[in-house]
Amino acid sequence: MSRGGLGREAHHETSNLSRENTNIKTGHNGSPTRGEAESPSAPTKPHSDASASPSEVTYPEGGLRAWLVVLGSFSGMLASFGLMNIVGTFQAYLTTHQLANESPSTVGWIFSIYVFLAFGCGLQIGPIFDRKGSRWLVLAGTVCLVVGMIGVSESTKFWHFILTFSILGGVGTSLIFTPAVGAIAHFFCHRRGAATGLAATGGSFGGIIFPLALEALFPKVGFAWSVRLLALIFLVLLVIANLLIRTRLPPTSGGSVWPDFRIFEDVTFALTTAGVFFVEWGLFVPLSFLSSYALANGVNTTFSYQLLAILNAGSVFGRAVPGYVADRLGRFNTMIATVALCLVSSLGIWLNVGGNVAGLCVFAVLFGFASGSNISLTPVCVGQLCEPEVFGRWYGTMYTIVSIGCLTGIPIAGEILARNKGDYWGLIVFTGLSYAAGLMCFTTARIRKVGWRLTAVY
Repeated sequence: MSRGGLGREAHHETSNLSRENTNIKTGHNGSPTRGEAESPSAPTKPHSDASASPSEVTYPEGGLRAWLVVLGSFSGMLASFGLMNIVGTFQAYLTTHQLANESPSTVGWIFSIYVFLAFGCGLQIGPIFDRKGSRWLVLAGTVCLVVGMIGVSESTKFWHFILTFSILGGVGTSLIFTPAVGAIAHFFCHRRGAATGLAATGGSFGGIIFPLALEALFPKVGFAWSVRLLALIFLVLLVIANLLIRTRLPPTSGGSVWPDFRIFEDVTFALTTAGVFFVEWGLFVPLSFLSSYALANGVNTTFSYQLLAILNAGSVFGRAVPGYVADRLGRFNTMIATVALCLVSSLGIWLNVGGNVAGLCVFAVLFGFASGSNISLTPVCVGQLCEPEVFGRWYGTMYTIVSIGCLTGIPIAGEILARNKGDYWGLIVFTGLSYAAGLMCFTTARIRKVGWRLTAVY
């Protein structure tokens, strides 16, 4: 399942992994204290973070305030990434209602621009969060997302949806998601993975709840009031996020916020970037077209919309379980396995399933689990390739490239669908080939580091 620009969060996490035996010790309250390797007698400073230098930072690793931040982050991601996980519901509805006269490729640009902005804006939002904190970012994101959804309810033309869903919704999602994840890093170090994973399941739960709600509301109250009710739910969730998401560490200063393309001279990193690009290129095709695929194959409307909820139910486990496994079996090893599962489920199941309800359920669960893993494993794979001090720049630079895949994947799939006169096989093959290319890139990156040894933990 974040993204772009979370330099501070990633810095501490990778620092914890790479220097655990030298730079981190545990204070009397179970908090890791940095800098004790250089000064063994340095006292623990449990809560003096407002004035502490980076080498003296300690983490509560729990407590009421810390878990309230996790709750606020969960609430923020339930709204922001919950919206991202239901783009297929809007794709299926708009292509048969307001935008029925537009091609699937044209409609796809609405959601591609949304995803592009949701991920790409993090390149700048991350450094702003490091310097200014979360308060104004989350507030601005709340305004963008809620106003955007109200605008969607009134939209009737293509450019209306670009302005409301794509631009306001995309920027709002990024403004909320980036500080929601980053704030957790201010309270957790050793337990950061578990805390972040718990908060990140909010997006998957949103992907379960919202499609079911919209599927029930569309025929009863119509599109406009269904989306207005969704905006009201977002407002309630985001008020909670505004109240609970707080930072605690002192702001950082210095350092460039711009991407540095010279880092692609590292061939392994370049291969990893290419792998993430191809994975993201294919990822949003099933999310956008699965419901319309089911409708085209004679599946009833109710179940067609419920497929996205089933996919996101699989994603709940996909965001939590593989992170635990990756720490033991290797991050690249686990990423390769999950990308391979996306490839197999796309070409082995989706390509041949047609209107078989049981087969569609199997595909939705497997792809949801595997694709959720792809999202959550990307930052730890990057962190394994660079020093903690430059993680933000490496990760942000990667996503300036990857965002292009997010922007173009859905329209390309829509154009393939149009040229095949509504037959979905070409769109599915495009998805499978994207994952095949991603698998080759990740496998080659691994081979460059540890060779062909299958038992190597990497």
